[in-house]
Amino acid sequence: MSVVIGETEIKEQLMSSNEEFRRLAAEHQAYSTQLDQLTRRTHLTEDEKIQEITLKKKKLMLKDQTYRMVQKHRRELEASS
Repeated sequence: MSVVIGETEIKEQLMSSNEEFRRLAAEHQAYSTQLDQLTRRTHLTEDEKIQEITLKKKKLMLKDQTYRMVQKHRRELEASS
């Protein structure tokens, strides 16, 4: 019988044990903060609009990377149980 581990638990495990995961999560948070600052403005310049698009793409890329790490860790846990 295998135990199903939630995504939140896996992320917590990775945050405590995996330096790369922590780095990606911190980078994602930094982009999120920058994006929040941009979206609070009422009008964006063309450069700011490009920056907004770039930040969204970078955040998504990091989210994809961390998701793959979570899935890999989940498979490893399931294989070892």
